Amino acid sequence: RTSLHLSTPNTYPGALPYSAKSDGGIAYITNQRIVYLPSNPTPELQSFSVPILNLQDTFVRAPFFGANYWTATVKPVTGGGIPPTNSAIELRLTFREGGAFDFHTLFEQIKERVHQAYTVARENGQGERTVVDMGNVHLEQLPAYEAPQENEEKEESEDEEPRILSPIPVRPTRDTEPPTARPIEDQSTAPVPAPDEPPPGYEEAQVQAVSMSLEQRLQEEAER
Repeated sequence: RTSLHLSTPNTYPGALPYSAKSDGGIAYITNQRIVYLPSNPTPELQSFSVPILNLQDTFVRAPFFGANYWTATVKPVTGGGIPPTNSAIELRLTFREGGAFDFHTLFEQIKERVHQAYTVARENGQGERTVVDMGNVHLEQLPAYEAPQENEEKEESEDEEPRILSPIPVRPTRDTEPPTARPIEDQSTAPVPAPDEPPPGYEEAQVQAVSMSLEQRLQEEAER
C-alpha cells in the first residue's frame, strides 16, 4: 500500500492552497514519467502522472515513527488539472510496506539516462523543442566489462616462467672448421729441467762417503 499526498509548499506563500491525497494505491515508474493509480479513485483524484524531468529535490525521509516516505517538488504541466497559479507542488509517496529507498534508487537511475538522452539531442542541434525517442532509453544496467581470461592466463604464465635465451644453431660448411678443444697442461706432472751446477756441499759429501766406505772395508779385513 502506497499513499499519495499533493500539497502547496510552504515556500510559496502567494500561491493558492491546493491539496489532493489518496490513502492507498500503486506507484509506477516508466522511462518517461511516474504514474500513480489510487485504489479508490475520487472525483478530485482519478490518477496522477508527472514527467520524470519535472521532478526536482527528490529524497527519502525515514521518521522514527511511521513509514518511510519519498518526497519531491513537482513542476506542473499545462492542462494537468493543477491550478496554473501554483508553479510548484509538493509530492509525497508513503510506502507503508517498505520499498522507499529502492524506489528512489531506480528513479535516480532512470532520470539520469533520460536527462542524458535530452542533452545529446540538444547537442545535435535539435533545439529546446526536441522530441526524444524514449524507446531508445534503456532502463536496465549495462553489463560490466570483463577482460578475456585467456590473455590474462598467458601473461601470468609468461611472467612466472623464466625465459632462456639460446644461440641460434649454425650448420658448419666446408669453409669453416669445427672448433677443437685444446688440452690443458697440468703443471704438477710437467718434467723439471736438471740444474747445470751441483748443489753446494755436494763434493764434500761425496768425499766423506768414500772415506767411510774405505775405513769400513779395512776394519773387516783386519778382523779376518
